Amino acid sequence: MTKYSSVVARVLLAHIFVMAGLNKIVGYAGTQGYMESMGVPGMLLPLVIFVEVGAGLALVVGWQTRWAAFGLAGFTVLSALIFHNNPGDQVQMIMFMKNLAITGGLLLLAEHGAGAFSLDNRK
Repeated sequence: MTKYSSVVARVLLAHIFVMAGLNKIVGYAGTQGYMESMGVPGMLLPLVIFVEVGAGLALVVGWQTRWAAFGLAGFTVLSALIFHNNPGDQVQMIMFMKNLAITGGLLLLAEHGAGAFSLDNRK
């Protein structure tokens, strides 16, 4: 069971980042405007897309998994603090807590590694 659960966990954690990054490409101008409205320079959007898609795909295939998970954990906390830190808005607080939960899963992945069925674990 364990060798299968690790690959499922990696794919499930990665899914949100890969999809978010691809959606940012499709809605580039809107995303850039939203970032700027929150005080984040819009010129950082290519880096954000690269981090989400690149690190997300690294998790899927299990390549440099510990680094990718740790980097995404930091990215996710930062995103929560910048974009979802409004305690008076119930939806934003749910999004904040979702980011914290994802961060917890990423930190476990960073601690324990990719597991079976990964490039990190090839022999």
